Amino acid sequence: MLKHTDRFYKVYTGLPLEERKIPIVIIEDMPINWNLAREEIDNNTERGEKILKTLIELEII
Repeated sequence: MLKHTDRFYKVYTGLPLEERKIPIVIIEDMPINWNLAREEIDNNTERGEKILKTLIELEII
């Protein structure tokens, strides 16, 4: 089974560059696009963990 971050990157790398700018979830009243999600996940932030959890729950990744 892929780790959560691996699942994220598998989807992220397949997206067109313009698609990465589109908001995918709202976390703490802030719209999160793929690029911001990648930054938060790369920096291993608490928000990054919330983003991963939400993307998995919504079956986006």
